[in-house]
Amino acid sequence: MKKQIYKSPFFLVWFIFLAFIACTQQTDTSGTNQIDHGLSSDRLERIGTTIEKSIDEERIAGAVALVARRGNVAYLKAFGMMDKEAQMPMRTDTIFRICSMTKPITSVAVMMLYEEGHFMLNDPIRRFIPEFKDMKVLNPPYPEDQTSPPDSLEKARGPIRIRHLLTHTSGLTYNWDPRLGKMYNDYSMGHGLVQQEGTIGEAVKRLTNIPLMFHPGDQWMYGVSDDVLGYLVEVVSGMTLAEFFEERIFGPLGMKDSHFYLSDEKAARLAAVYCYFKEKGLQRFPDEPLSANGLFLSADYPYNGPKTYFSGGGGLCSTAEDYFRFCQMLLNGGELDGTRLLSPKSVELISQNHVGELLEGMGYGLGFGTYSKTSHLSELGSVGAYYWGGFFYTSFIIDPKEEMIAIFMGQLYPTGGLNLSDLVLNLAYQAIID
Repeated sequence: MKKQIYKSPFFLVWFIFLAFIACTQQTDTSGTNQIDHGLSSDRLERIGTTIEKSIDEERIAGAVALVARRGNVAYLKAFGMMDKEAQMPMRTDTIFRICSMTKPITSVAVMMLYEEGHFMLNDPIRRFIPEFKDMKVLNPPYPEDQTSPPDSLEKARGPIRIRHLLTHTSGLTYNWDPRLGKMYNDYSMGHGLVQQEGTIGEAVKRLTNIPLMFHPGDQWMYGVSDDVLGYLVEVVSGMTLAEFFEERIFGPLGMKDSHFYLSDEKAARLAAVYCYFKEKGLQRFPDEPLSANGLFLSADYPYNGPKTYFSGGGGLCSTAEDYFRFCQMLLNGGELDGTRLLSPKSVELISQNHVGELLEGMGYGLGFGTYSKTSHLSELGSVGAYYWGGFFYTSFIIDPKEEMIAIFMGQLYPTGGLNLSDLVLNLAYQAIID
């Protein structure tokens, strides 16, 4: 009876029909994935054309660009050289010094501990780092006076709170500040872009001897707030910041090439840093540390040095693909591939503007710049998108409305006014057709 069924014309016709449906569905699924990007492949190629133009003009040695939409990477390409002198082509898995793109990762670490009930965002940081009690403020504070020496002080009206650190309204600044930068250097307050002795905890405790630029909450100023947050993570978790990142963020998200310091094997994939000067053109970043705008910088800090200082504000290295996984986790509301780091409500809080009108032309969330209203959009973009960049010419944007992520990775300082990273993010938007 079985043989008769399998040999019947009806069964053969039915089998062929099912096979046809299966093939059609498979083809349609592939086509649907491509359509689901809603991006024009021809328009995406403008990214490569623009990057190659800057390479041909010897404004940058090389770069990697990534664009993803609706959960899928639509564009990932490498251009130029990761090391011109060694004739090593740029690769999509090239590792970059991401500098201040460390800050969003530190903020996520803080929010993970917040979700576990260790603190409220309004808690004073002195609860965890007692050295921050009795902080002093310059008198007159920024922005009333930006030039007088720091010899007249007043008591801070209130404590630095965790939310002040997350929003850069703490009163802390960077080593480049004309009033306090020298004190930051004298007290060996690191920033992650040069070899540093000791630990972040030791540096943060020294930092409390330096006055604040303004009363906490009064102004916005970019500074070492995320380094203090990095030490907060260490105090609360009982791990070093590097251990917390690896065990709680990088490992679970599959970010296999993200580290503060690189092994010899991975250092071989680290892109060289270049400088552009109008009078000299494109040159390799010098081997010896140099001073720029009050900061001491080096290019070999990810693999040379004591490797004990984990800067929450600027110390990490990563790849475009790794950073995409971090961004996609946020775009998904705190989850990636079944691993949840944050709740959707925390991601919502992170990406909102928390500084009101303290910044002209932009908002700032909890570790990210934000486009919180239409007036913040001077180029293509969406209200609700959030973003940031790194000192050595890296940048990213996460756009929940368009379900899009765009990442640019280069290694260039100074840039000589090059606007390539902005162009690449803009070109990602012009590729949207659906």
